[in-house]
Amino acid sequence: MKNLSLLLGLALSCLACTSERTTLQLPQLISDGMVLQRDAPLTVWGWASPGCAVSIQIAEATATTTATPEGTWTATLPAMAAGGPYRLQVSTPDTTALVKDVLLGDVWICSGQSNMETTMERARPLYEEELATANYPQIRYFEVPKTFDFQGPRDTLGGGHWEAITRETLPHISAVAYFFGKRLHTQYEVPIGLINTSLGGSPAEAWMSTTALEAFPHYLHEVQHWQREGVIDSTRQAEDARWQQWHSTLDAEDPGLPGNWKAGDLANTTDWNAIQVPGHWNTEPLASYDGSVWYRTTFTLAPSNAGKAGDLLLGCIVDADSTFINGQFVGRTTYQYPPRRYSVPTGLLKAGENSLVVRVINEKWRGGFVPEKPYQLTVGNQVVDLQGEWEYRLGTKMEALPSQTFIRWKPNGLYNAMIAPLLPYQMKGVIWYQGESNADTAEEYDQLLPAMITDWRSQWQQGDFPFLIVQLANFMEARDTPQESGWARLREAQRKTLRLPNTGLAVAIDVGEWNDIHPLNKQAVGERLASEAFRVAYHDTLSPGSPLIDHAERRGQEVVLHFTQIGSGLVAQGGPLQHFALAGPDGNYRWAQARIEGNTVVVSHPQTTEPTHVRYAWADNPEGANLYNQEGFPASPFQVSLE
Repeated sequence: MKNLSLLLGLALSCLACTSERTTLQLPQLISDGMVLQRDAPLTVWGWASPGCAVSIQIAEATATTTATPEGTWTATLPAMAAGGPYRLQVSTPDTTALVKDVLLGDVWICSGQSNMETTMERARPLYEEELATANYPQIRYFEVPKTFDFQGPRDTLGGGHWEAITRETLPHISAVAYFFGKRLHTQYEVPIGLINTSLGGSPAEAWMSTTALEAFPHYLHEVQHWQREGVIDSTRQAEDARWQQWHSTLDAEDPGLPGNWKAGDLANTTDWNAIQVPGHWNTEPLASYDGSVWYRTTFTLAPSNAGKAGDLLLGCIVDADSTFINGQFVGRTTYQYPPRRYSVPTGLLKAGENSLVVRVINEKWRGGFVPEKPYQLTVGNQVVDLQGEWEYRLGTKMEALPSQTFIRWKPNGLYNAMIAPLLPYQMKGVIWYQGESNADTAEEYDQLLPAMITDWRSQWQQGDFPFLIVQLANFMEARDTPQESGWARLREAQRKTLRLPNTGLAVAIDVGEWNDIHPLNKQAVGERLASEAFRVAYHDTLSPGSPLIDHAERRGQEVVLHFTQIGSGLVAQGGPLQHFALAGPDGNYRWAQARIEGNTVVVSHPQTTEPTHVRYAWADNPEGANLYNQEGFPASPFQVSLE
């Protein structure tokens, strides 16, 4: 009788499957080469015809379930230890899907904005050997497609695939994620899965659900605006037309295009003026100039290098450039941030004098060639320094291009399209490199980031999983006097987020670049995140981290600062402590004297006899801040009140 019932049940399930077109689909994340989270119940999900029986097996673990009337199904397999490779088999009565090369290890979500996106190829100048030799078949990487949706959470990704890290794949992989994953893999000798869901320029509110945004009504109102039918299309059409018109006018009125100013043998340059490269447009007639400007220089090559291929480095240029050698086009970049690295083809260069022409387009604010970047041409064994006096000539002067509405950065859109589809996937924790786009609203970020973390933890339903934050790196010009700073306030908001459980902070104020919002030293960032993971996620209480302010107390006219995570002890790198500032009741901050006493720092200033506030490394670019622990981790910037 029991066997008869079982047979009847199978027959009915088959009937249900065949009553309409049978489908069995798995999400993009559940695909060949994936890493599943070890030591945790494993959720597998997908789609099938309503009522279909679905069976799942990996190694000796099995589970069964039935597709809902909506055609979805979810099953949970028992936890498994690290290992593999395995095959995951998912079957309905008449269809089988086989997922190959499955590993069990630790899965990390890697999210944020462009500094999490930044690839190893972008950071190549620092990591040529790494790129040439990388071979980590047990570190797997999945990049989530970059898109948005305001209509509600999606349950699928539009694409993506798992890939092992090799020298062939490494160039397009996130540098921070790679160095983080490599350090974990080396330390624990288990497979590592890295799911990169990040988007350049994105603010925190774009990564939050509507539930979380209820505490921020102005953002929820924006969501409702972009949900309205036709709003996105009409906004895009208007802005695309405006952009096209601006650039069409620019080109139509630029005398350098019909005049062939790119020519290698331009006969008459008497109308060209001298200018230093690199340098921004600081003086008239360029100080308030938007539009196109042509730059020109010559360089000399040895006869032995004639006809050879070359590598041209033109630093960074604001905003866009088209570059020509001997009148021939060699490269173009359409926005300001990427380093200009152009390949010069064989046969173009000649012995003796060669010309280099760059047409620069500045859309608004201050154009030019960014200082303290590499400007050189390498051909064979000859390196030509391109810095110095060039000639320039004005092309088309334009009104500044109106700001574009970056719709994909608007609240809630990235959560719906790039986080929600990941929620069933078990993972170990999150690394987060973001904040530059919220630096103008740092006080709000103090509430926004904790709300986002709490939201993700609620939505993922995996408890208070580790959430590790990169504190903003040093950026922009250093200042000689204490000043207010949006970036400092943003770093303070990031530090204060540590009030949430299972959070960590990777301090990066010593690995940035004053002239580049995308510093290349991503190895230090990834490895500092790994140190935080050792402590927060893997419970290694001896793992070092950055010193963090704990509390301050007055001692006469001095202030004594107490820290946590001092490791083997506090040290001043390279000389006396710098970048401490004191303020009294007048609110004026002055650089203070500071010294290490045991595990504390003592701060004072002869003119601040009643100190009320202390700041450390409080600047966009706190150049010279030098409080570390003996393990080499920089102390986090902070502001603390004594009132």
